[in-house]
Amino acid sequence: MPITRPSRSPDREPRPDRAAEAGAREAVQDHGRTMARPVPSRQSLRGLDWFIFFLADVQTGFGPFIAVYLTTQKWTQAQIGLVLSIGGIVGLIGQMPGGAIIDAARSERRVAGLAVAAIGCSALAYAVWPIFPVVAGAATLHAAASCVLGPAIAAISLGLVGPRGMAERLGRNARFASLGSGVAAAVMGTCGYLISSRAVFLVTFILAFPTLIALSRIREREIDIARAHGHALQEDSEGARLSGLLGLLRQRALLVFALGVFLLQLANAAMLPLMAGVVTTKSSEWAPMLIAFCIVVPQAIVALTSPSVGAVAQQWGRRPLLMLGFAALTVRGALFAVVHDPYVLVAVQIFDGVTAAVFAVMIPLTVADVAFGSGHFNLAQGIVGTATGIGASLSTVMAGFASDRFGSATAFMGLSGVALAGLLLIALLMPETGQREIRA
Repeated sequence: MPITRPSRSPDREPRPDRAAEAGAREAVQDHGRTMARPVPSRQSLRGLDWFIFFLADVQTGFGPFIAVYLTTQKWTQAQIGLVLSIGGIVGLIGQMPGGAIIDAARSERRVAGLAVAAIGCSALAYAVWPIFPVVAGAATLHAAASCVLGPAIAAISLGLVGPRGMAERLGRNARFASLGSGVAAAVMGTCGYLISSRAVFLVTFILAFPTLIALSRIREREIDIARAHGHALQEDSEGARLSGLLGLLRQRALLVFALGVFLLQLANAAMLPLMAGVVTTKSSEWAPMLIAFCIVVPQAIVALTSPSVGAVAQQWGRRPLLMLGFAALTVRGALFAVVHDPYVLVAVQIFDGVTAAVFAVMIPLTVADVAFGSGHFNLAQGIVGTATGIGASLSTVMAGFASDRFGSATAFMGLSGVALAGLLLIALLMPETGQREIRA
């Protein structure tokens, strides 16, 4: 039965609460029929936009700026790689529990808020006392908090807009994340150049506060818990087939995709930190600004292109875009091995923008393709996140060792070869997941 919308008097603004409640009623009624796309309020959608923006600001401080900062504190590349790997190992252990926590949570907002607070404390610890035990503890806390933030954002998005709106919403999420990272990189690079590398982490701590304010703007009642956890309709036979962890683990597409994400992170995680360390040893004065530009360039590309990635994925399918992302990463690693001019290094980061734009949308979208209907959407994200943690933790150690032992050029060529292996995996073994119709 259609919902009659009251006429608006010209001197009154529309009431988003009524629109959201009407959309929610439309989305949950009739139980057995195909449900309409939910209509969350503008306040909640804008709150999610700005939460992602400021969270990207906060997370940017824990990127390659760590390598610059610790290098100025006389840390070796092997020591830096070890600290980064500690965080990667914690991330590895915590990914599936983090997804399970989100699936079990009754409020994704509260879990996300606690995680943001923990990350802010980690940044403060880096700035105040950069000795190995404190830095290792801060890296551990940051990694543990990050284990729930990715699933929480995806769950909030799915709970607000439903599967039919997910591709568009993920593109918007990627745009605001890239804008946040780009702005933060510029601000932090400037602070690092004008003040010190330590200032980057103080700025990161301060940015945790607007992040929490933006999160509070998302209305709890508009996040459908069942939908956020990936539950399907009762009559959905495919949802019944996927009703459990065992059924989820039998999905070939999920396992192959997880292996592909592992190779992605194995190739990508160490690439920019390794380049940052190499540049810092040559010119520590200009390193923060150069690294800032190397972050801003790809984030600008992501901001411009990510909203269209979801739409293109609906037309082309998932596999062609995944292959494009791996191809760009392969070329980037090979160019880092042979390029030494700072301006050209910044230009090479265009390829990073292509990879980032593709995978920022395609990782959660592909997981949603495979896992929606199982009731374990966030646990499936945790499985893929575990592959991410393994790849990232091994990447920094292997690249740091290879750089110290054989030189940075050899390390970059090795990373490029890993990306090529990922491209071949997707081309030969990954089934197309985008053809299945998912009901909201």
